[in-house]
Amino acid sequence: MTDTNRVDYQTSPDRYHHWTIQVDGEIAKLIADFDEDAGLRPGYKLKLNSYDLGVDIELNDALNRIRFEHPQVKTVVITSAKDRIFCSGANIFMLGVSSHAWKVNFCKFTNETRNGMEDSSRHEGLKFVAGVNGACAGGGYELALSCDDIVLVDDRSSSVSLPEVPLLGVLPGTGGLTRVTDKRKVRHDLADIFCTTNEGVRGQRAVDWKLVDAVAKPAAFDAKVAEHAQALAAKSQRDANAKGIALTPVQRSFEDNAVRYTHVSIDIDRAKRTATFTVHAPKGPVAADMADAQAQGANWYPLALARDLDDAILHMRTNETEIGLWLMQTRGDAAQVLAMDAFLAANQNHWLARETVGALRRVLSRVDVSSRSLFAVIDEGSCFAGTFLELALACDRAYQLVLPDAPETAPRITMSAMNFGTYPMATDQSRLARRFYNDEATLAALQARVGEALDGDAANALGLVTGAPDDIDWADELRIACEERVAMSPDALTGMEANLRFNGQENMVTRVFGRLTAWQNWIFQRPNAVGDKGALKVYGKGDKAAFDWNRV
Repeated sequence: MTDTNRVDYQTSPDRYHHWTIQVDGEIAKLIADFDEDAGLRPGYKLKLNSYDLGVDIELNDALNRIRFEHPQVKTVVITSAKDRIFCSGANIFMLGVSSHAWKVNFCKFTNETRNGMEDSSRHEGLKFVAGVNGACAGGGYELALSCDDIVLVDDRSSSVSLPEVPLLGVLPGTGGLTRVTDKRKVRHDLADIFCTTNEGVRGQRAVDWKLVDAVAKPAAFDAKVAEHAQALAAKSQRDANAKGIALTPVQRSFEDNAVRYTHVSIDIDRAKRTATFTVHAPKGPVAADMADAQAQGANWYPLALARDLDDAILHMRTNETEIGLWLMQTRGDAAQVLAMDAFLAANQNHWLARETVGALRRVLSRVDVSSRSLFAVIDEGSCFAGTFLELALACDRAYQLVLPDAPETAPRITMSAMNFGTYPMATDQSRLARRFYNDEATLAALQARVGEALDGDAANALGLVTGAPDDIDWADELRIACEERVAMSPDALTGMEANLRFNGQENMVTRVFGRLTAWQNWIFQRPNAVGDKGALKVYGKGDKAAFDWNRV
């Protein structure tokens, strides 16, 4: 892909077109003032604070700036600089001119950004208030729903709404339906009315229906938002005296068939439609202590690794859509990975260690929900231990090389305490608990083997790998598995993988992603949405959508 077509997920506040960060002690504001002429692609204008992928790339960056550069912040207020407009949601004209893959990737990234807000609220105590100071529709309300509290201005015109079904023939695709029921606990029949009404709900009725937490007249609105922000800040465990670090740019270089980061590399075989991710272990102790870690700043290995891997995954998901199989491999000293795990665990109460674990948790979740086939390749030189083992456990299959004639040099995998709940999946389970269906006896037996370097035969016996071929069969078995995989229907594989990866307990997050993968993915391809007379295609043109009335 050429540089001009490549979507870049790296940005910084001096390059923002759409957001402003303001920090005042324990309270930060993210102010939406979207530049209608700064869409990521040509063909539409971001009027009425409507957004596209570029807006959310900035939002994701701004959230990370607050997490790491302003760790003293306890509450983030999200509001708008525009008069009587909070956010009108995803730009409809952008959706109308976008490919199916673009629409779904866009929805997935916005899902992850909003889920990341809730993740930070739950795990790191970073709270969010939506100061809805104007009309709030579709994805704009979905952004508000991701906050802990919603305060709506009561000016007789501003409302919250999810008008996608009646206006566009699609779903509120970034968690709207799910959060209305699972998070806000809106009664089913009221939610039905709300999601089929164009004009939305305003004033006290929005409070009565549980769509917002409070309303305030314009003169009292700022004070009411501040009241909610301070109340949430009082519940946060974030350190008001913490000093942040600067998130310097991620270092990377692009080649025709490769991307190189400091700690991650990607090698693409276009003929085979595969990409090999190689994740490199630290070459020594990650830090002497947390003061040393903080002095290293964004170059501190665990944080730098999380940022490298995050950018690599987003780049491949968006810019290399025909590469259907990702092969995950690691290189380095497993002992250094385990030492990193021990360091993070020992310093879990320090803000930087806690936020870095959060960054690793969220990037591993990106792996889980990527619509690509994932195989772990555990060969000579591998270091799938602890945190690195999570990459293998996230994969659809894992193959570990056995060397019968040289067992002392055979690759090994090692579990650490980090594999038993530090990095929960969307299901809130560890990947080991998901793998073994929460079987207590099996998990207890695995915990008894923590710290033990397991060769292929031992790992296979414990059910930690899919297969353990010896060196005679290794190359052929891996080649055949890869060739078979890339020959299958990508659509069928996406559906199958999502079903099999998330076989555990359901919750709000799994339903958000499940509905995107299955329902919205299907609806986005139906003529009622994207046909010549589909609702998305005729929106804003004065024409009436022509629906096929057959229920499917």
